[in-house]
Amino acid sequence: MLDFPTWKKLWYWGLTLAVAAAALPSLFSVSGLPWPSALPHPQVSLGLDLAGGSHILLEANEKQVAQQRMENMEESVRARLKLAQPRIRIGDISSASGRLTFMLKDPAQVDAARNAAFRTMIGHAAKGHGQTAKLEFKLVDETAAPNDVKQGIAPPGDEIVPWADPNAPGAQGVPVIAVKRLGGIKGDQLTDAKQSFDSRNNTPVVSITFDQQGGAKFAKLTSENVNKRFAIILDGKVLSAPSINEPILGGSAQIQGSFSVQSATQLAIALRSGALPVDLTVVEERTVGPDLGADSIRKGLIAMGVGSGLVVLLMIAVYGRFGIYATIALVFNLMMILGVMAVMGTTLTLPGLAGFVLTIGAAVDANVLIYERMREERKKGRRVIAAVENGYKEASRAIYDANITNFIAGVLLFAFGSGPVRGFAGPN
Repeated sequence: MLDFPTWKKLWYWGLTLAVAAAALPSLFSVSGLPWPSALPHPQVSLGLDLAGGSHILLEANEKQVAQQRMENMEESVRARLKLAQPRIRIGDISSASGRLTFMLKDPAQVDAARNAAFRTMIGHAAKGHGQTAKLEFKLVDETAAPNDVKQGIAPPGDEIVPWADPNAPGAQGVPVIAVKRLGGIKGDQLTDAKQSFDSRNNTPVVSITFDQQGGAKFAKLTSENVNKRFAIILDGKVLSAPSINEPILGGSAQIQGSFSVQSATQLAIALRSGALPVDLTVVEERTVGPDLGADSIRKGLIAMGVGSGLVVLLMIAVYGRFGIYATIALVFNLMMILGVMAVMGTTLTLPGLAGFVLTIGAAVDANVLIYERMREERKKGRRVIAAVENGYKEASRAIYDANITNFIAGVLLFAFGSGPVRGFAGPN
């Protein structure tokens, strides 16, 4: 048992040193020492109670969320009934009062219309509440009279929308723009937006991607309106109004304009995040100043150092040389935990420091079990090598049970807990 093959020794030592080395950038950062930029620098993020900052919990208006989803379903139902074979002819569709109603022109198609609408509503329900950004893509009405638009007079079928930035390149000095009220694309059909560069001239652009339904609608929109502009509207304000240079059929497109890298990145972030199409109420707000966070780190490290120091002194006092071995193993254990947290990009909070102290006690407990078993074996008259081997062998079962129990408890706390409870469970 004590004789390991060379390859296994190299593997264990290599893995231990590599994982422990991943903790060095975090330790350098806390100590205020510079870390070489040429080397990888995974770091543990500090939580609100350590780094300082603000925490805001918002609550959405459920009735407005339901109404927004109903309005989204209205357009999907209209499209499905239009594409049905045979075509189901309907009149106006209404989503007022949380109910979807429409008039059929052929009473014989009642069952077919009901089934088509039901399948559409089931599909929307399966999507859940994700991606409800109030983002819209609408065609710009180039025929609208500029003077009427300035006065807020919209042509029939249009609406007047203000620019988020009146000095934007497409605004042309006019603070508002006329767009078609119907026929646009909803923001919940956008799946991604990111800053990139045009492969032809290397200028900054914004790349956007739609889902399958949005991609089909975008292809139809761009095919029928080449050389026209479409407005990107976020929370009732126009962010940009680029031109449609050619039909876009793949569900992905590039928004071109007089962008810098910064402005293109900001537009991409706005498109990804958007704004909820409902009223939000602040439920909880917490603010921690940077000075308080630094003080928490200092006191937490002091507590962790005192606790660890007492454990180390006790181990050395009771077990002598073997206590020193346990202390070295303990340092590597903490370094490996910190390294894994850094590589995974986890967040360390104040309760997490307490979890580290508890981990120290749990790790030392295994050494105590082994050393006490070794003492018992020596009292039985066994040789040193046999006592060490039997000590590890007899204590291993209790060590496995303790660590498995500790792991299960940590997983349950992390899965079902919240806030400080999850922060405490992380290092464990």
